[in-house]
Amino acid sequence: MKPVQRLLKVVALNRALDELASARIKSQYGDEISRRELVLRLASLHLSAETMRCVFDWDPGIKGF
Repeated sequence: MKPVQRLLKVVALNRALDELASARIKSQYGDEISRRELVLRLASLHLSAETMRCVFDWDPGIKGF
């Protein structure tokens, strides 16, 4: 497999994981959550709590993942 093909496969897998995480978040918090809240909850799965608090004013310890 060529490097470009490997990279495309990794990108596709990461997108699939984000879709699964989005589905879990929507099932836990409801389908009506805002796009911003969904993106912040997804970001909190990848970034530290400190980064989420400092950059996005979102505390995963209080508001959840």
